[in-house]
Amino acid sequence: LYQICFNLVENAIKYNVPNGKVIVSAHPDHDQVILEVTDTGLGIPEADMSKIFNRFYRVDKARSRAMGGTGLGLAIAKEIMETHGGKLTAESEYGKGTTMTMWFPKERPILEYEREENSN
Repeated sequence: LYQICFNLVENAIKYNVPNGKVIVSAHPDHDQVILEVTDTGLGIPEADMSKIFNRFYRVDKARSRAMGGTGLGLAIAKEIMETHGGKLTAESEYGKGTTMTMWFPKERPILEYEREENSN
């Protein structure tokens, strides 16, 4: 989970504008904890929003390649969040910035491998 948070903050810094801001905030909400990473950067075009969690997808292919990365970070982050009973969502306005939101359950769910171990 640390790696997911690191990845989202790194993306917020990498795809920000000069002198832009990155804000990390957390707050409880009923049965979950919400962690948000917001930047004032480039934003994501609306046409790309439905694809950003796809493996190997890059919004700006030329810039992404020049800055490193494989296009796997968000796909893996979403998969890990879901494995741990949470979710990862994104909101963005092109040219104004992006907010990535992680929804963590307050109670740790029983993971699939733990269920399998307990059934044996």
